[in-house]
Amino acid sequence: MQKNPNVLVFMTDQQRGDSVYDARILMPNTRKLMQDGLAFTESYCPAPHCCPSRASFFTGQYPTQHGVWNNVCVQNALSRRLNPETELFSHQLKKQGYQQFFAGKWHVCYDTGPEDHGFEELYVTCNKESKNDPTNRSMSPSWEIYKNIPTESRDRYEGEILRPGYPNYIHYGVTENPFNDEDVVDSALVKLKTLRESDTPWMMYIGTLGPHDPYFVPQAFLDLYENVEVELSDIHYDSMDKKPVYNKKIKTLFDQLSIDEKKQAIKHYWAFCTYEDHLIGLVIDELKCHDNFDDTLILLVSDHGDYNGEHGLWCKGLPAYKGAYHIPTIAHWPNGISDPGRTISDLISLADIAPTLLDIVDCKMTQPIVGKSLLPYFYNQQKQPLHPFLHTQTNGNEIYGIQRSVFNKEWKLVFNTFDNDELYDLKNDPNELNNLIDEESSLPIIETLYKELWKFAKDTNDTIINPYILVGLAKFGPAIL
Repeated sequence: MQKNPNVLVFMTDQQRGDSVYDARILMPNTRKLMQDGLAFTESYCPAPHCCPSRASFFTGQYPTQHGVWNNVCVQNALSRRLNPETELFSHQLKKQGYQQFFAGKWHVCYDTGPEDHGFEELYVTCNKESKNDPTNRSMSPSWEIYKNIPTESRDRYEGEILRPGYPNYIHYGVTENPFNDEDVVDSALVKLKTLRESDTPWMMYIGTLGPHDPYFVPQAFLDLYENVEVELSDIHYDSMDKKPVYNKKIKTLFDQLSIDEKKQAIKHYWAFCTYEDHLIGLVIDELKCHDNFDDTLILLVSDHGDYNGEHGLWCKGLPAYKGAYHIPTIAHWPNGISDPGRTISDLISLADIAPTLLDIVDCKMTQPIVGKSLLPYFYNQQKQPLHPFLHTQTNGNEIYGIQRSVFNKEWKLVFNTFDNDELYDLKNDPNELNNLIDEESSLPIIETLYKELWKFAKDTNDTIINPYILVGLAKFGPAIL
């Protein structure tokens, strides 16, 4: 009899955490897993970008520890690979006798791929450069792409963002098999069929690229939203008063879109989420044909979120608003989750997944980690919040700017070394519209939050503590500890 459970991870790319709770978004397969499993409503990634967040998912570490800060495939990458001593949870699972399979988006390290970390590779995208993966080349274009781009003024197409001298960018549209996600899932299904009666535990990772921008989706899924009304609210009309100039600069780009185009973009994003839910459903249908379905942990997560029109922004990046960091995290395991159907509102991190998977098989990472096991939540035995505060770390998404943030359910402090800091009263201003950083009455809470920020920086060996006069720009420096 098999001792350890099978594990199926389905990681989408750029899926907002609230997408699985918004009744307007059709996600029947995901919601069925929630009804029969466990949903974490306040789950966050450590960085608003694919590579650092994915590295945190696999290692339980933050960027200051694992060393991945940005898109490892671009020309101006600050870091291209994991630190040499870094261990992924897959290394330990392999020692525990797990068969491991990888389908879809890697995007963790430039010169190693899933096969170098204990996985059998299926249909893999964004893999190491030596595989000549076209997705790598498209993320790191040469000067050739600028040769024949017209720069004269012209009318804008629907959904297009005009940027003279840059390639066309159209924000939404229709296509079949976006980002080849269907091929990724098909490769996983072929392998899963061979595992139906396996008595050796297996772990499979499926990483799709949707609902990443641009939001191009199959027409059939867009048709589901033909008569759905999209309402914009205050959060979509943020004036950006007292906000970082960078945020305003990004907002100006998307201000080219009309109100109707913005609503259409939101519909396309919703349809993309529904499409991803459809692919999840195909995997679940296959797993139900397995003898040990009840002893298979299904974990649905995403690497980061999407602003999706909030604050006038789209996609993800340095603006540190909730939409870019809030992610879905859903666990389904009939034989391993007590009192299924629960929702957990405690703060949790994407970095918690690695120690959770290893806790299930009674082993640990060999490196210092930030993540903590979620297993007590599975057993309904967690009495206190796992994380009193959560932290974020980014040095920017190719447009570099060092930023750190710390938050709980009441307050959020954003330390922008390149611009204004931000302070939000999340209890009274959950949409993060009013920056209170310059209010005299805010000083006590700012100092408290900076203490938490610097403590975490010290614990994770963060190197933003340089005291030089042009660098030490925090309102309260590390000595307040």
